[in-house]
Amino acid sequence: MAVKTAIKSTAVAKKWAGNVPDVKPGRYADGIPYPELEYCACKLILRPNHFISRKSLFDFAKVMRAPAEKHGVKFSTDEYIDAPLKIREVLFVDTKDFRLYKNAFILRRRIPYSDGFPEGEAEIVFKFRHQDLQTTAETDVRPHIKGDYRIKFKAQALPLKDRLGGIRMLYSHNVQFPRSSLSDTGGGRGAFTMEAIVKVFPVLERLKQQPNEKIELVSETIIEEVLQDIGVLDFGDGVAAKVNVSLWRTRGEHLPLIGEFAYQLRFKSRQDARQRLAALQRLEEFFLSLQFAAKDWIALNATKTGVVYRLNGSPPNAHE
Repeated sequence: MAVKTAIKSTAVAKKWAGNVPDVKPGRYADGIPYPELEYCACKLILRPNHFISRKSLFDFAKVMRAPAEKHGVKFSTDEYIDAPLKIREVLFVDTKDFRLYKNAFILRRRIPYSDGFPEGEAEIVFKFRHQDLQTTAETDVRPHIKGDYRIKFKAQALPLKDRLGGIRMLYSHNVQFPRSSLSDTGGGRGAFTMEAIVKVFPVLERLKQQPNEKIELVSETIIEEVLQDIGVLDFGDGVAAKVNVSLWRTRGEHLPLIGEFAYQLRFKSRQDARQRLAALQRLEEFFLSLQFAAKDWIALNATKTGVVYRLNGSPPNAHE
């Protein structure tokens, strides 16, 4: 994957296209090799005050046009003018003292809605997100369930915490699967105790403290995510990405919390990424320029998850 890791938490990745190191070879306890990066996601965390309607989500497209033109990136909204809004309900669960989040783990449930009603089955998403590439690769997030699951190993590019014009990297090792797969571990409400969760995610064993410890709704808040696909960025050399803008708000009160601009690339292999270096350099240059073009929109030193955890008091220490 063509992204450069931050060697230390304070490191600035000024030129990361084509420079990501390889994951050092190794294997999990059952002999499965550590994964290599497959996805690269670029994200800007946005202040929510701009988003008051579906049309306002498309307003960010206007911000993108000048940086895209400057760096020879094609941007089109034509296919998405009539694309419907996507609504998802998202909730986070953790111990009372936020032990998962403090140790770089995130556990959430989400379910999409269509025309005001739940569509399909709720999904469990479990991830380890950290600034160190090797640590993230070596963290085995695979669940002990009978059903199918999907693993994603991502590099996420964000602006620096304190200023525009730079890039910091987070690495995310994710697994997702249907909520019904938890039925084999106790099902129902009982699936969200620490003991039951550890049976599903053995990597959390070291975080257990007391018998029958509860897993609770973070900040007593359920999130409503409003997401709109607004267009496609074409960086050349066959490298293109769908762009979306989203708003997170509390369910019920509809209190706006945070917004996000994002696009994601997927590569077949490291060699595939290396062969598209020129396109990735355009992607990097565009992302840096966009930060200044969007200076009135960007919320620095924030992630969507972090905002939810900080709703009801002092922020927990995290690895974001």
